[in-house]
This record gives sequence, C-alpha cells and structure tokens, in this order.
Amino acid sequence: MGPKQLPAFEVKLFLDNAGDKRPVLRCHKNQPVFSQGNPADAIFYIQKGRVKLTVISKQGKEAVVGILGAGDFLGEGCLAGQPLRMSTATALAECSILRLEKSGIVNLLHHEPTFAEMFLKHLLARNIRIEEDLVDQLFNSSEKRLARVLLLLANYGKETKPEPVVAKISQETLAAMIGTTRSRVSFFMNRFRELGFIEYNGELKVHSSLLTIILHD
Repeated sequence: MGPKQLPAFEVKLFLDNAGDKRPVLRCHKNQPVFSQGNPADAIFYIQKGRVKLTVISKQGKEAVVGILGAGDFLGEGCLAGQPLRMSTATALAECSILRLEKSGIVNLLHHEPTFAEMFLKHLLARNIRIEEDLVDQLFNSSEKRLARVLLLLANYGKETKPEPVVAKISQETLAAMIGTTRSRVSFFMNRFRELGFIEYNGELKVHSSLLTIILHD
C-alpha cells in the first residue's frame, strides 16, 4: 500500500513523456501483473484499482508485503539492477496499469528534472512506509495493526481525499498483512463494527473514528 505522491499535472507529464508508449494494461481481479522470478525489465504505474504484493519463501509460505493503489508505482527494483522480480503483483480488482520499459523511465529521470524530483519523493515515501510497517509489526498489537491497515487502505492521513469505502479485501489477506490469523481479524472486525468504527455489508466503510484504536494506549 504505497502513498500517492504525484499530483495530476505530474502524472500527465509522466504519461506524455513516456517515450515508448504502450497500451494500458487492463487487469481483471486476481490476474497477476508480474510474478516472482520474472525478469525485472519494466516499471508499472497504477492508474485505477488496487494491487497486492506478495512474496513466497523457499518453503512455500506466502506473505503479503503491500497493497498499492491508483497513483502508485511498482517494480522500481529494476532501476537498482534487480534482474528478477522479488515479489508477485496481483490485481485485487479491475485495474488499469501503464507499463513503462526501464529504458523509458531512465530517459525520463535523465531529461525531466520535475519528474525525477517527484519520483524521488515517491521512493522516499515508500521507504518511510516500510519503516513504519516494521515499527508497527514490532511494537503494536494485532488489533492496532489491523486498524492502521484499514485506515491506510482508506487513505486517511494522505494528501489525497480519504476514501471511506475500501475495495473488497479478504480477511485472509488482511491477516497476512498484519501477521495474525483470520479468526483474529474476524474478531477485531466484528468489534470495530460494534463500536461504530467501520461498516460492512457487501462493502467496507472505514470511519475516521477508527483512529481511536491506534491512539489508545
């Protein structure tokens, strides 16, 4: 789940100067954008929808390492010389995703200072988010971790307008993201609903009052 850093003007700059333009990828729910072990030869920009990033260990254990949405990049590792994808990116809903070859991004970074500055901000924001996730895993309870994930999915605290209605995400996925069991997620979700922090009846609505869980010691 990465922060949305590029305002509309910069997104347009990115699209207009992409060089080797390709059709926008239309990914259906559960369709992979790329898979762990694939050649890392391009970067992707999410125009619409959400994408889940997962990693599978040699023992076959899967972990969810992030949920990204519209305005986020993924696959940036190729710029650091990453030869193969370290994770699998899967559409959580209908997605529109632009694929930009590595050479196109490198050209933009070299010749478009404004884009280079915004892309650097994106990478720094992603790094900060990873640090926050680590602290969250080390020091917070599973209840607080779930509350934080739900608020992030709804964009609370971001520059963009909050989206209280969250795209359908399974409790299994939420459990994998916060490092607990599905039964614990179900317990906390029911508790949040009883307290009026969330609503879910076919769709999930997150209220800002859920912050109470995070702020409560």
